[in-house]
Order: sequence, then C-alpha cells, then structure tokens
Amino acid sequence: MNSEERIKLFGMSHALVERDLDKVEKELHLDLQRSQSDDKDEDYYPQFDMTSRAEAAQMAKHYELFYCLERSIRLLIADTLKSQNGEKWWDTSVPQIVKDNVKTNIQKETDAGMTPRSDAEIDYTTFGELGEIVRSNWGNFDAIFSSEKAFTKIMTSLNMLRGPIAHCCPLAEDEIVRLRLAVADWFRLMG
Repeated sequence: MNSEERIKLFGMSHALVERDLDKVEKELHLDLQRSQSDDKDEDYYPQFDMTSRAEAAQMAKHYELFYCLERSIRLLIADTLKSQNGEKWWDTSVPQIVKDNVKTNIQKETDAGMTPRSDAEIDYTTFGELGEIVRSNWGNFDAIFSSEKAFTKIMTSLNMLRGPIAHCCPLAEDEIVRLRLAVADWFRLMG
C-alpha cells in the first residue's frame, strides 16, 4: 500500500469513527466535546443541561429558516412600498394602529437604555402587523402574490409556527413538517 492509499484509508477510518461517535452522543444524550465551536459562549453554555443543549441545536435550524424568511418579508414590504409610494412610504402607507404600536415599541427600548435595533420602523413591527401592512396596501402587492386570501392564510400559519420558535419551545415533528410546508407555500404564493 502506497502513502496516498494510507492517507485515504486513514481519512475513511476517521470519518467512520466520527459517525459512530455522533450516534453514541445522540443515543446517550452526551456531549463528548469533540468539536470546539467558537460561536458558543464557553462561560455559560456548558452550565446548561444536555437536554436543553440538544433541543437548542435542533431548534437552531428552524430559527435560522424563520429568521431569513421574516427578514426577507420585511425587506420585500419596504422595497415594494418605497418603489411604489416613495421615500415617505411609512407615513403614507402604514395603518395608524401599526405606526402607533411601533412608536410605543421604540420608546420602550429607548426607556430601557437599549441600543436601537434598527433605523427602520418596519423592524419594530410584529409579524402579524407585516400582514396588516400588505393587506392594507394590496394594490401594491397583487402583482407579487397570487391571492390575498392565500396570503392571509399563509401569514397566519407562519405566525402560529413562529410562536414556539421565538419563545424557545421545541417544535413537534408535525409542526416541523408544517413549517416546511408553510415556507414552500410562501414561495409558491410569490411564483
């Protein structure tokens, strides 16, 4: 056996051992700390129990998916209304109740001494309020979305699924499937 074959054999053996160790960690709910990730808080994270850490690892992918989806929805709304209604789109296109709630949210964070989360008012809206903005400006979005009724149904479904993700509760298997279907429905709605 030449040295290239030995290196390949070593690499394959290493991969098999890693896979087997992954199985052991999962089955026994262990963390053998084989990988040192720079993105975890090493002062506090190790103090949490393995069940919470395993749930967090599973939920992270759902959070990332929803984060990207929600950010893209906010951007779509802002870009669409700005292009159709000009720079003052927030003042002219957003329902007063949403603007009032945003003003309250900004003030609460200011009063708490927090760093502002954004310069854009839309970033202070709730997910449900995003749907209200679109519905109250449907004429600006009817070329993007195929049906207002479907838009409302999908946004309602996404908002319900957002709850456990945003409030640190694990998603049941059925809800994971429902989340994937709702995201697929969202993209189909735009197609």
